[in-house]
Amino acid sequence: MLENVVAWLTGNLSPSARIWTALGPAILACVYFLGGLLIFCIRVAFKGVPRDEETLKRGNAGFVGYFLRHYFFWVIQPLWALILRSGLPANALSMLSGLLGISSGVAVAAGRFALGGWLFLGAGILDVMDGRIARTRKEANPAGAALDSVLDRYVDSAMLMGLAWYYRDTWVLLPALGALLGSSLVPYVRAKGEGLGVNVRDGAMQRLERVLFLGAGTALSPILEAVFWPQEKHPMHWMAVVGLVFVAIMSNLTAISRFRNLVKALAPKRQEARSEKAIVGLNAAAGAVATVADFAVVLALVEWAGLLPAWATVLGALLGAVVNYSINRVFTFRSTAAVGRQMMRYAVVSGTSALLNAGGVALLTLHPQLAYTLGWWLVRGVVYFAWNLPLQRDYVFNDTTSPDALLEQRPHAA
Repeated sequence: MLENVVAWLTGNLSPSARIWTALGPAILACVYFLGGLLIFCIRVAFKGVPRDEETLKRGNAGFVGYFLRHYFFWVIQPLWALILRSGLPANALSMLSGLLGISSGVAVAAGRFALGGWLFLGAGILDVMDGRIARTRKEANPAGAALDSVLDRYVDSAMLMGLAWYYRDTWVLLPALGALLGSSLVPYVRAKGEGLGVNVRDGAMQRLERVLFLGAGTALSPILEAVFWPQEKHPMHWMAVVGLVFVAIMSNLTAISRFRNLVKALAPKRQEARSEKAIVGLNAAAGAVATVADFAVVLALVEWAGLLPAWATVLGALLGAVVNYSINRVFTFRSTAAVGRQMMRYAVVSGTSALLNAGGVALLTLHPQLAYTLGWWLVRGVVYFAWNLPLQRDYVFNDTTSPDALLEQRPHAA
């Protein structure tokens, strides 16, 4: 018996033991939550979905919708009632959640994925309860809210740092760092919006979703490893990798979406000739047509006219720029401003765009493990949405920012 305990503590487990350390808690959780889901569905059929006001206030999410959120808070009611009757302070729950979450990161860094995953899920459940306990007892206060928020960041960071440490010599380090960035930005943008009077709570990857996908993937991953790769001393834990990559992508998309909605809500209202989606679509189409024209000219000049590829590329780029400018001026933005000024601005934006693209690709090629083609597309996408599109809309084809009109408004000396 003592030998088994020591083996469990040190992680020196047989394949079957590795399976059961992950599968045992999973079976218990499935029995409870799936049985609860069946009872919940029967209740919904007769009485409707029980409304949870806090769930409604948190906004909609793409992966765990209102129905599953209502179910989750309904199914943990017995544990919530037990803690409520125990008299345990809400801040104590926050601290316990923080300790479990930080411990999960330590366990995962040491390769104990089942232990770390279940600790992380337990921390998430306690985190759901602390605020509700405080509000039910009329004990909610700003100090408790601040404690809860800060500990949440420590829990998320500890888990992701533990995963980053475990995968430090593999490509999975990149999504681990990406998930760390995204999980920090999602609540930050929400808090910044609340400080500015804007509610930005929606998003596909909120904290409940992050805990669920990351915790479950990590907790259950040793099952696959023990079945398919029992002799691996440093297994990849592919279920955890899938969950980590998914969280990295979706948390950053959620942060970007919230940031976009925040800026849109705070920006001065203006009349657009077209909707934003139409502008993006037409602008992208103009770029595609210009690229085809550019390539066709290069091909024709090199193959038929015998011109050197370098000179053909220059001429093709010039033609592509003219095509892109013309389509955007006439169709995308319907601009009527002076052509000369717009062409100068377009040249500035295109030139800086070329430098940004070249510099970004050059930086990414410093990492030989990253395919340059992937880096090329990644840089192109970032530069397009962060530089080309906003500058073409707000600078090149913005007919309301004529410098002559601004100069006329400048006060003259008497």
